[in-house]
Amino acid sequence: MNPTALLFLALAIASEVAGAAGLKASEGFGRLAPSALALLGYALAFYFLAHNLRSLPLGVAYAIWSGLGAMGSVLLGC
Repeated sequence: MNPTALLFLALAIASEVAGAAGLKASEGFGRLAPSALALLGYALAFYFLAHNLRSLPLGVAYAIWSGLGAMGSVLLGC
């Protein structure tokens, strides 16, 4: 696995966790700043995941991204 693929995967995971945190804090998209964080976080997560798919197979990349993203969200308390 090349270092660029690992970087994009780490950025995708971090963006997903940030998006989940913003989603919870937005209180049903009623607060502007957390809502913007949620939208930006998920947009960046999919952007970085798409770049990651140039180097990794879809099944491997998605399993790592979703698993570590869920674990990060749980640890963050989302």
